[in-house]
Amino acid sequence: MSAASIDQGKLQQLLGQAVNDLGALLSGTLVVVGDKLGLYRALKDLGPLTSAALAEATGTAERYVREWLASQAASGYISYVGEGRYALSAEQAELLANEDSPFCLLGGFQVTSAATRALPKLLERFKTGDGLGWHEHDVDLFEGTERFFRPGYMANLVSSWLPSLDGILPKLERGIDVADVGCGRGASTIIMAQAFPNSRFVGSDYHAPSIEMARQAAAAAGITNCRFEVASAKEYQGMFDLVCHFDCLHDMGDPVGAARHVLKSLRPDGAWMIVEPFANDDVADNLNPVGRVYYSASTFICTPASLSQEVGLALGAQAGEARLRAVVTEAGFSRVRRAAETAFNIILDARP
Repeated sequence: MSAASIDQGKLQQLLGQAVNDLGALLSGTLVVVGDKLGLYRALKDLGPLTSAALAEATGTAERYVREWLASQAASGYISYVGEGRYALSAEQAELLANEDSPFCLLGGFQVTSAATRALPKLLERFKTGDGLGWHEHDVDLFEGTERFFRPGYMANLVSSWLPSLDGILPKLERGIDVADVGCGRGASTIIMAQAFPNSRFVGSDYHAPSIEMARQAAAAAGITNCRFEVASAKEYQGMFDLVCHFDCLHDMGDPVGAARHVLKSLRPDGAWMIVEPFANDDVADNLNPVGRVYYSASTFICTPASLSQEVGLALGAQAGEARLRAVVTEAGFSRVRRAAETAFNIILDARP
Protein backbone atom coordinates (compact mmCIF):
# COMPACT_ATOMS: atom_id res chain seq x y z
CA MET A 1 0.00 0.00 0.00
CA SER A 2 1.46 3.37 -1.01
CA ALA A 3 1.51 6.38 1.26
CA ALA A 4 -0.72 8.19 -1.24
CA SER A 5 -3.51 5.65 -0.67
CA ILE A 6 -3.68 6.36 3.08
CA ASP A 7 -6.50 8.60 4.24
CA GLN A 8 -4.73 10.92 6.67
CA GLY A 9 -7.94 11.85 8.44
CA LYS A 10 -8.79 8.21 9.11
CA LEU A 11 -5.22 7.52 10.18
CA GLN A 12 -5.28 10.38 12.68
CA GLN A 13 -8.62 9.15 14.02
CA LEU A 14 -7.23 5.64 14.46
CA LEU A 15 -4.11 7.02 16.11
CA GLY A 16 -6.23 9.01 18.53
CA GLN A 17 -8.17 5.87 19.44
CA ALA A 18 -4.91 3.95 19.98
CA VAL A 19 -3.53 6.67 22.27
CA ASN A 20 -6.81 6.63 24.20
CA ASP A 21 -6.58 2.84 24.54
CA LEU A 22 -3.00 3.02 25.76
CA GLY A 23 -4.10 5.41 28.48
CA ALA A 24 -7.13 3.25 29.25
CA LEU A 25 -5.01 0.12 29.67
CA LEU A 26 -2.68 1.81 32.15
CA SER A 27 -5.18 3.98 34.01
CA GLY A 28 -7.64 1.09 34.23
CA THR A 29 -5.07 -0.92 36.14
CA LEU A 30 -4.52 2.08 38.38
CA VAL A 31 -8.25 2.03 39.16
CA VAL A 32 -7.56 -1.33 40.82
CA VAL A 33 -4.77 0.33 42.83
CA GLY A 34 -7.16 3.02 44.02
CA ASP A 35 -9.78 0.45 44.87
CA LYS A 36 -7.52 -1.91 46.80
CA LEU A 37 -5.79 0.88 48.75
CA GLY A 38 -9.00 2.71 49.64
CA LEU A 39 -8.02 5.90 47.80
CA TYR A 40 -11.43 6.47 46.24
CA ARG A 41 -13.26 5.86 49.49
CA ALA A 42 -11.04 8.34 51.33
CA LEU A 43 -11.62 10.96 48.65
CA LYS A 44 -15.35 10.39 48.90
CA ASP A 45 -15.44 10.61 52.69
CA LEU A 46 -12.77 13.26 53.33
CA GLY A 47 -12.17 15.17 50.08
CA PRO A 48 -11.10 17.48 48.64
CA LEU A 49 -7.60 16.34 49.59
CA THR A 50 -4.01 17.03 48.61
CA SER A 51 -1.77 14.10 47.77
CA ALA A 52 -0.14 14.43 51.20
CA ALA A 53 -3.48 14.38 53.02
CA LEU A 54 -4.73 11.42 50.98
CA ALA A 55 -1.51 9.50 51.60
CA GLU A 56 -1.73 10.16 55.33
CA ALA A 57 -5.39 9.08 55.45
CA THR A 58 -4.71 5.81 53.63
CA GLY A 59 -1.28 4.88 54.97
CA THR A 60 0.35 5.19 51.55
CA ALA A 61 3.41 6.98 50.14
CA GLU A 62 2.76 10.56 49.03
CA ARG A 63 4.92 10.51 45.90
CA TYR A 64 3.07 7.49 44.47
CA VAL A 65 -0.27 8.99 45.43
CA ARG A 66 0.59 12.29 43.77
CA GLU A 67 1.27 10.57 40.43
CA TRP A 68 -1.81 8.37 40.77
CA LEU A 69 -4.03 11.40 41.38
CA ALA A 70 -2.79 13.12 38.23
CA SER A 71 -3.34 9.98 36.19
CA GLN A 72 -6.88 9.52 37.48
CA ALA A 73 -7.72 13.18 36.94
CA ALA A 74 -6.45 12.95 33.35
CA SER A 75 -8.75 9.97 32.90
CA GLY A 76 -11.73 11.87 34.27
CA TYR A 77 -12.21 9.46 37.18
CA ILE A 78 -11.42 12.10 39.82
CA SER A 79 -11.52 15.91 39.67
CA TYR A 80 -8.70 18.40 40.19
CA VAL A 81 -10.19 21.31 42.12
CA GLY A 82 -7.09 23.52 42.37
CA GLU A 83 -4.35 24.29 44.88
CA GLY A 84 -3.11 20.70 44.71
CA ARG A 85 -6.43 19.27 45.87
CA TYR A 86 -8.49 16.49 44.31
CA ALA A 87 -12.06 15.31 44.89
CA LEU A 88 -14.71 12.89 43.69
CA SER A 89 -17.86 14.33 42.15
CA ALA A 90 -21.15 12.62 43.02
CA GLU A 91 -21.07 10.85 39.67
CA GLN A 92 -17.46 9.71 40.07
CA ALA A 93 -18.24 8.43 43.55
CA GLU A 94 -21.20 6.46 42.21
CA LEU A 95 -18.92 4.71 39.74
CA LEU A 96 -15.88 4.16 41.96
CA ALA A 97 -16.90 4.33 45.62
CA ASN A 98 -20.41 2.88 45.91
CA GLU A 99 -20.35 -0.91 45.59
CA ASP A 100 -24.15 -1.15 45.75
CA SER A 101 -24.71 1.17 42.80
CA PRO A 102 -25.74 -0.43 39.46
CA PHE A 103 -23.21 1.98 37.90
CA CYS A 104 -20.27 0.69 39.96
CA LEU A 105 -17.54 -0.74 37.74
CA LEU A 106 -14.85 -1.54 40.29
CA GLY A 107 -15.37 -5.26 39.75
CA GLY A 108 -15.03 -4.83 36.01
CA PHE A 109 -11.63 -3.19 36.37
CA GLN A 110 -10.57 -5.94 38.78
CA VAL A 111 -11.68 -8.59 36.26
CA THR A 112 -9.76 -6.89 33.47
CA SER A 113 -6.59 -6.63 35.50
CA ALA A 114 -6.84 -10.26 36.61
CA ALA A 115 -7.59 -11.55 33.11
CA THR A 116 -4.52 -9.91 31.59
CA ARG A 117 -2.30 -11.78 34.06
CA ALA A 118 -3.11 -14.91 32.02
CA LEU A 119 -1.52 -13.42 28.90
CA PRO A 120 1.46 -15.86 28.73
CA LYS A 121 -0.95 -18.81 28.99
CA LEU A 122 -3.33 -17.29 26.47
CA LEU A 123 -0.57 -16.78 23.90
CA GLU A 124 0.21 -20.49 24.08
CA ARG A 125 -3.50 -21.42 23.78
CA PHE A 126 -3.80 -19.31 20.64
CA LYS A 127 -1.17 -21.57 19.08
CA THR A 128 -2.44 -24.92 20.36
CA GLY A 129 -6.20 -24.32 20.47
CA ASP A 130 -6.33 -25.78 23.98
CA GLY A 131 -8.54 -24.28 26.66
CA LEU A 132 -7.78 -22.35 29.84
CA GLY A 133 -9.99 -23.28 32.78
CA TRP A 134 -11.70 -20.74 34.98
CA HIS A 135 -9.79 -22.16 37.95
CA GLU A 136 -6.46 -21.47 36.22
CA HIS A 137 -6.89 -17.69 36.42
CA ASP A 138 -5.66 -15.27 39.07
CA VAL A 139 -7.79 -15.26 42.23
CA ASP A 140 -8.74 -11.62 41.62
CA LEU A 141 -10.89 -12.82 38.71
CA PHE A 142 -13.26 -14.68 41.03
CA GLU A 143 -13.80 -11.75 43.41
CA GLY A 144 -13.90 -9.23 40.57
CA THR A 145 -16.54 -11.19 38.68
CA GLU A 146 -18.83 -11.23 41.70
CA ARG A 147 -18.31 -7.52 42.25
CA PHE A 148 -18.94 -6.78 38.57
CA PHE A 149 -22.24 -8.66 38.33
CA ARG A 150 -23.61 -8.09 41.83
CA PRO A 151 -24.75 -4.45 41.33
CA GLY A 152 -26.73 -5.41 38.24
CA TYR A 153 -28.31 -8.35 40.03
CA MET A 154 -29.22 -6.13 42.97
CA ALA A 155 -30.84 -3.59 40.65
CA ASN A 156 -32.74 -6.02 38.40
CA LEU A 157 -33.06 -9.57 39.68
CA VAL A 158 -35.88 -9.20 42.20
CA SER A 159 -37.50 -6.07 40.79
CA SER A 160 -37.54 -7.01 37.10
CA TRP A 161 -36.11 -10.33 35.97
CA LEU A 162 -37.92 -12.75 38.24
CA PRO A 163 -41.28 -10.95 37.81
CA SER A 164 -40.82 -11.25 34.02
CA LEU A 165 -41.08 -15.06 34.28
CA ASP A 166 -44.69 -16.15 33.85
CA GLY A 167 -46.21 -17.19 37.18
CA ILE A 168 -42.95 -17.50 39.09
CA LEU A 169 -43.19 -14.58 41.52
CA PRO A 170 -46.24 -15.87 43.46
CA LYS A 171 -44.59 -19.29 43.73
CA LEU A 172 -41.39 -17.76 45.11
CA GLU A 173 -43.40 -15.86 47.68
CA ARG A 174 -45.27 -19.01 48.75
CA GLY A 175 -42.15 -21.16 48.80
CA ILE A 176 -40.46 -23.30 46.12
CA ASP A 177 -37.14 -25.04 45.46
CA VAL A 178 -34.64 -23.06 43.40
CA ALA A 179 -31.27 -24.06 41.92
CA ASP A 180 -28.68 -21.42 41.04
CA VAL A 181 -26.25 -23.26 38.76
CA GLY A 182 -22.77 -21.86 38.23
CA CYS A 183 -23.36 -19.50 41.14
CA GLY A 184 -19.70 -18.58 41.70
CA ARG A 185 -19.37 -16.76 45.03
CA GLY A 186 -23.14 -16.82 45.50
CA ALA A 187 -24.21 -13.20 44.99
CA SER A 188 -27.30 -14.09 42.94
CA THR A 189 -28.28 -16.93 45.28
CA ILE A 190 -28.04 -14.73 48.36
CA ILE A 191 -30.01 -11.88 46.77
CA MET A 192 -32.87 -14.26 45.94
CA ALA A 193 -32.78 -16.01 49.31
CA GLN A 194 -33.03 -12.69 51.13
CA ALA A 195 -35.96 -11.56 48.96
CA PHE A 196 -37.94 -14.81 49.26
CA PRO A 197 -37.54 -16.26 52.77
CA ASN A 198 -40.23 -18.94 52.20
CA SER A 199 -38.33 -20.49 49.29
CA ARG A 200 -35.31 -22.78 49.44
CA PHE A 201 -32.19 -22.09 47.37
CA VAL A 202 -29.24 -24.28 46.36
CA GLY A 203 -26.23 -22.66 44.73
CA SER A 204 -23.75 -24.90 42.93
CA ASP A 205 -20.46 -24.40 41.12
CA TYR A 206 -17.54 -26.63 40.17
CA HIS A 207 -15.07 -24.11 41.65
CA ALA A 208 -14.62 -25.13 45.30
CA PRO A 209 -12.92 -21.90 46.51
CA SER A 210 -15.85 -19.84 45.22
CA ILE A 211 -18.35 -22.11 46.96
CA GLU A 212 -16.48 -21.68 50.23
CA MET A 213 -16.69 -17.91 49.86
CA ALA A 214 -20.41 -18.19 49.10
CA ARG A 215 -20.95 -20.18 52.28
CA GLN A 216 -19.10 -17.57 54.31
CA ALA A 217 -21.11 -14.74 52.75
CA ALA A 218 -24.42 -16.47 53.47
CA ALA A 219 -23.40 -17.16 57.06
CA ALA A 220 -22.30 -13.55 57.56
CA ALA A 221 -25.68 -12.38 56.26
CA GLY A 222 -27.52 -14.75 58.61
CA ILE A 223 -29.31 -16.50 55.75
CA THR A 224 -30.79 -19.90 56.60
CA ASN A 225 -32.83 -20.73 53.48
CA CYS A 226 -29.93 -21.35 51.11
CA ARG A 227 -27.00 -23.74 50.91
CA PHE A 228 -24.07 -24.20 48.57
CA GLU A 229 -22.48 -27.28 47.07
CA VAL A 230 -19.55 -28.10 44.81
CA ALA A 231 -20.99 -29.61 41.63
CA SER A 232 -20.73 -29.11 37.89
CA ALA A 233 -23.67 -28.03 35.74
CA LYS A 234 -24.35 -31.65 34.79
CA GLU A 235 -23.92 -33.13 38.28
CA TYR A 236 -25.99 -31.10 40.76
CA GLN A 237 -28.71 -33.14 42.44
CA GLY A 238 -32.37 -32.55 43.30
CA MET A 239 -35.69 -31.54 41.78
CA PHE A 240 -36.56 -27.87 41.43
CA ASP A 241 -39.36 -25.51 40.50
CA LEU A 242 -36.94 -22.92 39.16
CA VAL A 243 -33.42 -23.32 37.81
CA CYS A 244 -31.26 -20.26 37.12
CA HIS A 245 -28.09 -19.77 35.13
CA PHE A 246 -26.58 -16.31 35.59
CA ASP A 247 -24.00 -15.26 32.99
CA CYS A 248 -22.47 -18.74 32.87
CA LEU A 249 -24.14 -20.95 30.25
CA HIS A 250 -21.86 -19.66 27.49
CA ASP A 251 -18.79 -20.55 29.62
CA MET A 252 -19.71 -24.23 29.72
CA GLY A 253 -18.04 -26.79 27.49
CA ASP A 254 -21.29 -28.67 26.92
CA PRO A 255 -24.17 -26.20 27.27
CA VAL A 256 -26.55 -28.61 25.56
CA GLY A 257 -25.69 -31.29 28.12
CA ALA A 258 -26.12 -28.73 30.90
CA ALA A 259 -29.53 -27.81 29.47
CA ARG A 260 -30.57 -31.48 29.35
CA HIS A 261 -29.63 -31.78 33.01
CA VAL A 262 -31.80 -28.75 33.78
CA LEU A 263 -34.71 -30.43 32.00
CA LYS A 264 -34.27 -33.58 34.10
CA SER A 265 -34.07 -31.58 37.32
CA LEU A 266 -37.18 -29.46 36.67
CA ARG A 267 -40.60 -30.33 37.98
CA PRO A 268 -43.27 -30.51 35.23
CA ASP A 269 -44.50 -26.94 35.79
CA GLY A 270 -41.01 -25.56 36.46
CA ALA A 271 -39.09 -22.82 34.67
CA TRP A 272 -35.51 -22.20 33.62
CA MET A 273 -34.23 -18.62 33.74
CA ILE A 274 -31.18 -17.99 31.58
CA VAL A 275 -29.38 -14.69 32.06
CA GLU A 276 -26.73 -14.06 29.42
CA PRO A 277 -24.69 -11.06 28.22
CA PHE A 278 -26.67 -8.90 25.82
CA ALA A 279 -25.82 -9.59 22.18
CA ASN A 280 -27.45 -9.35 18.80
CA ASP A 281 -27.31 -12.34 16.49
CA ASP A 282 -25.25 -10.58 13.79
CA VAL A 283 -21.68 -9.79 14.82
CA ALA A 284 -21.88 -6.50 12.92
CA ASP A 285 -24.59 -5.34 15.32
CA ASN A 286 -22.35 -5.99 18.34
CA LEU A 287 -19.45 -3.82 17.23
CA ASN A 288 -20.06 -1.17 19.87
CA PRO A 289 -18.62 -0.28 23.31
CA VAL A 290 -20.56 -3.00 25.17
CA GLY A 291 -19.74 -5.59 22.55
CA ARG A 292 -16.11 -4.56 22.70
CA VAL A 293 -15.98 -5.29 26.43
CA TYR A 294 -17.77 -8.63 26.07
CA TYR A 295 -15.81 -9.87 23.04
CA SER A 296 -12.54 -8.95 24.75
CA ALA A 297 -13.51 -10.62 28.03
CA SER A 298 -14.68 -13.64 26.06
CA THR A 299 -11.30 -13.92 24.35
CA PHE A 300 -9.47 -13.89 27.68
CA ILE A 301 -11.93 -15.83 29.85
CA CYS A 302 -15.14 -17.31 28.44
CA THR A 303 -14.04 -18.98 25.21
CA PRO A 304 -10.88 -20.53 26.77
CA ALA A 305 -12.98 -21.76 29.72
CA SER A 306 -15.38 -23.60 27.41
CA LEU A 307 -12.56 -25.03 25.30
CA SER A 308 -11.00 -26.47 28.46
CA GLN A 309 -14.06 -28.66 29.10
CA GLU A 310 -15.79 -31.58 27.46
CA VAL A 311 -17.20 -30.86 23.97
CA GLY A 312 -15.87 -27.28 24.11
CA LEU A 313 -18.71 -25.70 22.14
CA ALA A 314 -17.32 -22.23 22.96
CA LEU A 315 -20.46 -20.15 22.51
CA GLY A 316 -18.62 -17.04 23.66
CA ALA A 317 -19.99 -14.12 25.65
CA GLN A 318 -21.72 -12.70 22.55
CA ALA A 319 -23.58 -15.83 21.55
CA GLY A 320 -26.85 -14.02 20.80
CA GLU A 321 -30.41 -15.17 21.30
CA ALA A 322 -30.61 -17.41 18.22
CA ARG A 323 -27.65 -19.57 19.28
CA LEU A 324 -28.91 -19.72 22.87
CA ARG A 325 -32.37 -20.78 21.65
CA ALA A 326 -30.76 -23.51 19.55
CA VAL A 327 -28.99 -24.89 22.63
CA VAL A 328 -32.18 -24.82 24.70
CA THR A 329 -34.42 -26.43 22.09
CA GLU A 330 -31.84 -29.09 21.18
CA ALA A 331 -31.89 -30.11 24.85
CA GLY A 332 -35.64 -30.73 24.66
CA PHE A 333 -37.30 -27.55 25.94
CA SER A 334 -40.52 -26.78 24.09
CA ARG A 335 -40.92 -23.05 24.82
CA VAL A 336 -38.37 -20.26 24.99
CA ARG A 337 -39.03 -16.53 25.05
CA ARG A 338 -37.10 -13.37 25.79
CA ALA A 339 -38.61 -12.25 29.08
CA ALA A 340 -36.54 -9.12 29.75
CA GLU A 341 -33.38 -7.30 28.77
CA THR A 342 -31.02 -4.56 29.89
CA ALA A 343 -28.12 -2.87 28.13
CA PHE A 344 -25.90 -5.66 29.48
CA ASN A 345 -28.12 -8.77 29.69
CA ILE A 346 -30.84 -10.74 27.98
CA ILE A 347 -33.14 -12.92 30.09
CA LEU A 348 -34.72 -16.04 28.59
CA ASP A 349 -37.66 -17.98 30.06
CA ALA A 350 -37.53 -21.66 29.04
CA ARG A 351 -40.18 -24.26 29.81
CA PRO A 352 -40.29 -28.07 29.39
